[in-house]
Amino acid sequence: MFFVFFRILQILTLIPCMGMLAWFVNGFVKQNALTPDSILILFIVSVLALAWAIFTLFSYHRSSTNAHFVAFVDALFFGAFIAAVYYLRYVSNTDCVSIQRGDDWDLSVGDVRVIGPSYDLVNNKPCSMLKACWAFGIMNVIFFAITSVVAFMHGGHMSAYDRSHSSRRTLSCYCAS
Repeated sequence: MFFVFFRILQILTLIPCMGMLAWFVNGFVKQNALTPDSILILFIVSVLALAWAIFTLFSYHRSSTNAHFVAFVDALFFGAFIAAVYYLRYVSNTDCVSIQRGDDWDLSVGDVRVIGPSYDLVNNKPCSMLKACWAFGIMNVIFFAITSVVAFMHGGHMSAYDRSHSSRRTLSCYCAS
């Protein structure tokens, strides 16, 4: 159950990450430009990890004999997400939201006039999306590490069918008459 919970968390964090990164890749393709390595690496790792997470969510419970393989592939995704987050590390110190002073506002009521500054909240959408993908990448580093350990611990156990093995022995009696 612990494995399933973290697989669902992986799927829920990989879908928006993949969608936002697909938006970036599509923008670069439309401009006929090369997608930066930092975006492309996280996009490829996210697509493959999402396919793996969905596949293993539905097939893992059938057999514990493939648990060590699942743990190995999860460890590979753990390393791939570390590399992807490392390549996208430049967004960690980027300020995506800023407050800028706008035009002054003016309020007049009869002979009384009040003037004050106005402020605008400026949100840089591409920067915010990259930062969200970077955060989802960090979350998936943790999630794949957990599922790798859980799958590895589950791998040594035999299934219920294997534990209920019965043997049929025939006894032959050689009786001298």
